[in-house]
Amino acid sequence: MPFVRAYLRASTDDQDASRALDDLIQFCQERKLLIVSKYIENESGAKLERPELFRLIDDAQPGDILLVEQVDRLSRLNAQDWETLKEKLAAKRIRVVALDLPTSWQAASASLDETTQSILDAVNRMLLDMLAAVARKDYTDRRRRQAQGIEKAKTAGLYRGRKADLERHAVIAKMLDRGDSWSEVQAATGASRSTIKRVVDTRRAKA
Repeated sequence: MPFVRAYLRASTDDQDASRALDDLIQFCQERKLLIVSKYIENESGAKLERPELFRLIDDAQPGDILLVEQVDRLSRLNAQDWETLKEKLAAKRIRVVALDLPTSWQAASASLDETTQSILDAVNRMLLDMLAAVARKDYTDRRRRQAQGIEKAKTAGLYRGRKADLERHAVIAKMLDRGDSWSEVQAATGASRSTIKRVVDTRRAKA
C-alpha cells in the first residue's frame, strides 16, 4: 500500500486549516492506509509557492499519495501555475487523491492491472484539470465581487478596512518576546509567517 501525505490548507489565518483532518483520517482508516505525515498551512490556493506543499513534494517518494479534502485545497492556480504544479507532482510520481473526486480513490486501493490503471489515470487527469479550472473561476469571481463590494462601500463612506486580530497579535508579540522561534509561534497560534512579520514590522515602527 502507498504512503499517504495529507495536505490541509486554508486561505487566511482566521480559518482552521486542520478542520478537514478528521475526514482524511477516516478515509484512510476505512482503506487501511497510513498517513505518514501532515502538511498544514494558511496560504492562498491561488499562490504556487506554498512552503508546506513544496515540503510535501520534496519529502514524497514515488508512488506516494497526496490526499486533500477538495481539489480547491490543492489548487486555485492560474493555468500556467497549475501546469507547473502538475509537472512537479508527475516528476515525483505523486498521485493526487481528493475526497470530492471519487474516481481518484482507486489510487488508494489495491494495485490494478496496467490497462485499467492507465485509463483511470487519464480520467483523473481530465477531472483534476476541470475541477482546478472551476476552483480558479470561483476564486476570481469571488475576488471580483469582493472588490466591487469594497468599492461600493468606499463610495458610501462605509469601508474602514479589515480590523487586525489584536488578540492574536498580542499573543504573537508575547511569544517572540520570550524568545520563541517563528516556527513555534506558527505551531501555537496558526498564524502565517506573513502575519508574524506584520507584527514584527508594526512593533519596529512604533519603537
